[in-house]
Amino acid sequence: MKKLHIALLGISLLLLASCKDESEKPKVIYDASNKGRAITKSDSAQVKIADLPIHMEGTNYLIHPVGDLSIREKGIKTRYGSSSVNDLSFTISNYSEYEITGFLQNLKFQRMNSDSIRVLTDKPVLIQTATYLKSVADKTQNQVMVYTMVDMDTNKDGKLDTSDIKALYLSEISGDKLTKISASYQELIDWKLIESKNRLYFRTVEDTNKNGKFDKMDVVHYSYIDLSNKEWKLISYEPV
Repeated sequence: MKKLHIALLGISLLLLASCKDESEKPKVIYDASNKGRAITKSDSAQVKIADLPIHMEGTNYLIHPVGDLSIREKGIKTRYGSSSVNDLSFTISNYSEYEITGFLQNLKFQRMNSDSIRVLTDKPVLIQTATYLKSVADKTQNQVMVYTMVDMDTNKDGKLDTSDIKALYLSEISGDKLTKISASYQELIDWKLIESKNRLYFRTVEDTNKNGKFDKMDVVHYSYIDLSNKEWKLISYEPV
């Protein structure tokens, strides 16, 4: 019985250490090039799929969300298409109030009177939100999309996920002019539209002590963009 208790204690300590290591895993791993690792391999267990198109009111474009179909299976020795596939869902995104959410590989844009479809980006990304700023379009005629996404494997684990740094992007409603507006290696904290000013405000945090994590010792940056202008000029401000 004593040996059993010792064995169980050992297993518990190993699990605790594993959880601790995972929670303390840095979001950024620096090297001489200071660049994120390129993603070249796709997960063979994933199947690429697109949801049915979404139309943002007042626009001339359909948006097709594209992502990976997750397959949850019973047992180990099973395969896609077998009777053991469990709770298979073909929905990869959600849509509400001019915003698409999910863990998407890309978005594809199609003009209403055309069969041609163009991709938002040809680079590996993980798109978490895509928001159409309808109030800005109503007042300025500038139809702008805002995206939060992961675009670099900053922790160099060979994949893009929520353990990497999140960035902020803008594009036109057609998917053209995709522009990164947050600085590389700065983690997006949040963003907010001030409708009365047509301004997009956002905050990022910079790992100034280069410990690979974002904590109270790092610097928070404050910026905004005036979306009433065709050119998206980044303006920094200091509220504190």
